[in-house]
Amino acid sequence: MARPRQHAPEVLHGQVMAACDAWLRENPVHTLSLRSLAREVGCAPSTLLKLYGSFGNLLQYVNVETLGRLRAAVEGLEGAEPEPRLKALATAYWMFAQHEPYRWQMLFDYPLAQEGELDQRQNDMIEGLFVRVEASLTEYQPLMGEVEARRMARTLWGSVHGLVQLGLNERLGVWQGQSLEVTELLDQLLNTTLMGLKYGPRES
Repeated sequence: MARPRQHAPEVLHGQVMAACDAWLRENPVHTLSLRSLAREVGCAPSTLLKLYGSFGNLLQYVNVETLGRLRAAVEGLEGAEPEPRLKALATAYWMFAQHEPYRWQMLFDYPLAQEGELDQRQNDMIEGLFVRVEASLTEYQPLMGEVEARRMARTLWGSVHGLVQLGLNERLGVWQGQSLEVTELLDQLLNTTLMGLKYGPRES
C-alpha cells in the first residue's frame, strides 16, 4: 500500500481507517469531523493534517478502501456464463450498498480525487469494475464492437446504480400494497438489455 503524504507511520494510518470504518457503519460521512476522528485515534488534529495534507485527502483513502471492498465483493463471480454473471454482479452491487450504505453513498456524495496517486488508484479500480461488465457483455454478444461495449457497460451500470439508489431510499413505489423489490427490477433490467443485445448487435 502506498504511504500517505510525508510517509507517516502505517500504524497510525491503519488506526485512522479503522476509526473511519467504525464511524461509517452507523453514520454518514458528513457527520464525521477531523477533530472527532483525531480524538478517536488519540492524536491531535494537526497530526492528521501532517499525515494526509487535508481532511478531504484523508477521506479519499476511505474511498479507496471502499472501492477495494466492492471489488472483493464481485471477484468471485467470474466462473458463470455471461448472463448469470451479469445478474450476479448487479445483485452483488445491491447487496454491497445494503450492507455498507454510508460507505457506498460516500463514493457518490463526496468528490473523488482529481490528481496524483489517489486519483490514479481510484480510476484504476473503477475501470476494473467496468471491464468486468464489458467482458461479460462481449462474451454474451461477440459481434459487439469495443466502443459499443464500453458505452453499453456504462449505460447498463448507470441503470443498475439508479435502481440501487432508489431502493436504498425506498423510492421505488408499491404494487398491490407491496414494495417493489430491487432484485426483481434488476433481473428485469438485465433480461431486457440482454434480449436486445441478442437480437440487435451492431458493429462499431
